[in-house]
Amino acid sequence: MSITSEDDWKGLREVGRVVRLTLDELERHAQAGITTAELDRVAADTFAAHGARSAPALVYGFPGTVLISINDEVVHGIPGPRRLKVGDVVKLDVTAEKGGYIADAARTIVVGNPSSEAQRLAACVQAAFEVALRVARAGNLVSEIGRAIEAEVTRRGFSVIRALEGHGIGRTIHEAPSVPNYYDAGQRDILTDGLVMTIEPIISCGSGEAFQDRDGWTVRTKDGSLSAHHEHTIVITRTRPVLLTAA
Repeated sequence: MSITSEDDWKGLREVGRVVRLTLDELERHAQAGITTAELDRVAADTFAAHGARSAPALVYGFPGTVLISINDEVVHGIPGPRRLKVGDVVKLDVTAEKGGYIADAARTIVVGNPSSEAQRLAACVQAAFEVALRVARAGNLVSEIGRAIEAEVTRRGFSVIRALEGHGIGRTIHEAPSVPNYYDAGQRDILTDGLVMTIEPIISCGSGEAFQDRDGWTVRTKDGSLSAHHEHTIVITRTRPVLLTAA
């Protein structure tokens, strides 16, 4: 969507705030021994306290409140009985709906003492997000975001998972435009002032190839390598984007 009114700003900022608060609560509770189902309950309680709902459950029938993916699980992991262990690389992905507006953000954390590889991977995905912000401004091509992300990820020795990408958002989860995490010459859309979208580098230590697990939701790296995901919902402006899920 594109923001056209003060009501849009107000609604998006509010749902963005709920997403950020939920991620903070999840990260605080993500300790060795907790199950992903218990983490999902933390998210559900936070949503309820702020009058929000799980957008993946509403839109796609996802069997949980938030998406929690561990190690080679890239995205869309279903909460359940699995317990976090020291060293696990955990992707927390929160998409909330409130008042008809939707926002989406994700962060990668490592439980306990991270390996050097996990540390470098988590640092890389955040750095890729930051370089993408520099080119995410009105008048630029959407494809410049992917060019910036891929260059940073490759420079640091990791791979972009090309099957997954950012997207427009606001009134539902996935809206136009698609935002690849690599340079796609066929993506000729131009970023416009007020456009609401996600930037979300999704990367791995291995080849970058991925597949959907038999549960019909979880996406895993094909070679079993660690993966990372960092995302915010942003608003395009003529200067630096507004990060709705960071306030």
